[in-house]
Amino acid sequence: MGKIICAGLGPGDPDLISVKSDRVIRSAKHVAFFRKKGRAGQARTIVKDLLRDDAIEYPMEYPVTTELHFDSEEYRQLMVDFYEEWADKLEALAKDHDLVVLCEGDPFFYGSFMHLHTRLQGRAEVEVLPAIPGMVGCWNALDMPYTWGDDVMTVLMGTLPEDDLVAHMKAADALVVMKTGRNLPRVKRALERAGKLQDAWLVEKGTMRGQRIAKLADVAEDDCPYFAIVLVHGQGRRPEAAE
Repeated sequence: MGKIICAGLGPGDPDLISVKSDRVIRSAKHVAFFRKKGRAGQARTIVKDLLRDDAIEYPMEYPVTTELHFDSEEYRQLMVDFYEEWADKLEALAKDHDLVVLCEGDPFFYGSFMHLHTRLQGRAEVEVLPAIPGMVGCWNALDMPYTWGDDVMTVLMGTLPEDDLVAHMKAADALVVMKTGRNLPRVKRALERAGKLQDAWLVEKGTMRGQRIAKLADVAEDDCPYFAIVLVHGQGRRPEAAE
């Protein structure tokens, strides 16, 4: 009986993978990872120089495209079926050997593996290796302290309705907005309404090759990168703020 090990990969730079995840990935004979159809997969790209030459790979290809809205019933059912299918496949594979599943960022922080983890309970032995969340790599790329004193940090999904985004943004000190992509125009409008657009940054591919940092106000409406996070720094209590 094998074990399913989900290895968190961190924000994208392979040097920021934990020592434990690095060791597990390098020794893995069986490796599964999420990807879009026709793509190499971000997780697979991160570990490309770590895998054994004889590693057997299991690409878990998402069944949907951007043509379906994320909250539609068709989208929801396709994703439910996808996770059910792969939970069954991983359970079967783990009956004979250990299997490593790759997951960008930290698996339990909005990671896709969470949907498999829930379905595998009581069916297979599962271990999750924690990692640096992607947003941490992004705010370090800005080279400025992100929270101060008693700042309240809020993490939002760009998929939220605009009015909900505005309400949360107004209440936050430090702010992270994930799942930007085609939601970026809505995020920009919400930040403008909350009075925070001029303080917002966009970090694309944080810590990775091709990293881009830009003031969000200067980013065009049709420039909607998928691997990007929007950040607003906290301005809490600190000695220099009084000077």
